[in-house]
Amino acid sequence: MWIEFAALALLALTLPGTLYLAVLTLAAHRRPAAKTLKPQAAALKVAIVVPAHNEGSHLLRTLRSLQAACHGDALTQIWVVADNCTDNTADVARSAGVQVLERFNDADRGKGYALEYAFEHIPGVDWFVVVDADTDVELHFVDTLRAHMTPDTAALQCRYLVRDALVSRRGTLSEVAWAAWNVLRPRGRDALGLSVGILGNGFALSRQTLEQVPYTARSIVEDVEYHILLVQLGLRVHWVDTTTVRGDMPTADAAAGTQRARWEGGRLRLALDRVPGLLWQGLTRNARLLDPTLDLLLLPLALHVGLLLLTLGLGVVGSSAAALWALGCLVVVVWHVFTGLRLIDAQPAHWSALLQVPGYIVWKLLLTAKVVKAAGRKTEWVRSEREPGPGGPT
Repeated sequence: MWIEFAALALLALTLPGTLYLAVLTLAAHRRPAAKTLKPQAAALKVAIVVPAHNEGSHLLRTLRSLQAACHGDALTQIWVVADNCTDNTADVARSAGVQVLERFNDADRGKGYALEYAFEHIPGVDWFVVVDADTDVELHFVDTLRAHMTPDTAALQCRYLVRDALVSRRGTLSEVAWAAWNVLRPRGRDALGLSVGILGNGFALSRQTLEQVPYTARSIVEDVEYHILLVQLGLRVHWVDTTTVRGDMPTADAAAGTQRARWEGGRLRLALDRVPGLLWQGLTRNARLLDPTLDLLLLPLALHVGLLLLTLGLGVVGSSAAALWALGCLVVVVWHVFTGLRLIDAQPAHWSALLQVPGYIVWKLLLTAKVVKAAGRKTEWVRSEREPGPGGPT
């Protein structure tokens, strides 16, 4: 009896998230409308803001990529925010010929503070574009974002995938996960007319938006926190499907585990603090808040799959109905992942990386204690250790 009860309880925990993934996956099949660059958008003053904490050894590659994307665009400037740096980040930026802001504040540490400082101290700009200090952008990146900068647009988010993804097995597997998280899901939300979210890299905010909603997000997941503030005030982040930023991922197991635990712990902390209030607001005043609330409640995909497999096993023993439902949910998750891979034009290496998924699920489950621990404390902005990609500084 207890086995059947446990299977049904696990199914109740995972079924809402599975249905949510199914809706987003179905919606993501709709192709976003194309945009063309209009004269008024070409005349906007744009600042590309690169928040950097001790990134001296990796920054130059990012700046060269951005400079190539800005070539011939006199109205776009690149600004590096060297935040609480103890290395040569600011010197590297100056030697590359870009604008530099240096910020030192031992009490207020974190990417959110660095971005707020930049938004307040860079004058005469119509739009801000945020690109992490370990990122490659495409040559048409700036022009593509400009085409979406209309007077009635508050914020933008483009595709965010992994730099040099096919060089390492971990990078390839990470891109498999990001295809669903950073491409399929925001594309699905956009098709449904929802705010797509902010992914922390490759997003843009108008000055008008920042005047209306100052960037006061402070948590380790400041992008998620700020997005909630936007939706609370009726603003929407629009999806840019035709350009991509690619950021570095830690290659060592320890560094990757630390980064993942900090990020998922930050989301868990935010969910614990905000979900009850957001759910009440969504049900009573602002229905658009239900989507970011559901997103916060959604389990990490590896944990979601792990619980479904456990439900399937228990269902086989004690409840055939639960087993069938669990099997159906697993089919939805597979559809979700495969659709994400199709949307990024996956290479053979991406498909073969799926063979590593069982080990990845076990690795993620073993991080659960670290995630819970990270959710219980204030986490500072810590640079994740990683190797420079091919063509980067040594």
